[in-house]
Amino acid sequence: MSRLRNGTNRAALAGAGLVLLAGGGLLMAAAPGVRRRLPSWWPRPGHGTVLLDRAGAARLRENGWWTPAVIAALAVAALLLLWWVIAQFRSGARGPVPLTRPGVTLRTRALAAAMTGRAAQLPGVHLAHIALHGRPHRLTARATLLLTQDAEPAAVLRRVATDTLAQARTSAAPRPVAADVRLGIPAHRTRRAT
Repeated sequence: MSRLRNGTNRAALAGAGLVLLAGGGLLMAAAPGVRRRLPSWWPRPGHGTVLLDRAGAARLRENGWWTPAVIAALAVAALLLLWWVIAQFRSGARGPVPLTRPGVTLRTRALAAAMTGRAAQLPGVHLAHIALHGRPHRLTARATLLLTQDAEPAAVLRRVATDTLAQARTSAAPRPVAADVRLGIPAHRTRRAT
């Protein structure tokens, strides 16, 4: 997932959470048992109070701008939500990437599979998984490597940079291939003697 998508998702969730929290606080303040325990500065709606009564709604409808403004705001909100939902399913550079020679393309899944196989054969790597993300003009390889117990992380990272990523950059030229490499060791369970 891209940083923009992560940021958008977190902002949308935070905004929805704040709206729900404020609404819940307002509803909570309307209960008589809670109202008398609240601090003096807390807004206290009266019993049976509504946010917009029929007379207030009628006054707003008398203005010529009110109905079109509400429809436009709801349409913009619906379009933003539709864009957000569609963005969740976009996967970045999944299609073929055109290369320098006309008519020659490179499939990003094939390049990711080749990179995964090449990284898995490096000494010190127990398991490898590489996925390509980004746009066709700039690719980002996200690599997760599980190392063997005796591997040196610096040496493995150096081999990945000089072997796997160098080969990928040569294959995807002239497009740059950035890398995000995460190293780890496989978790082993402790055996218990009975």
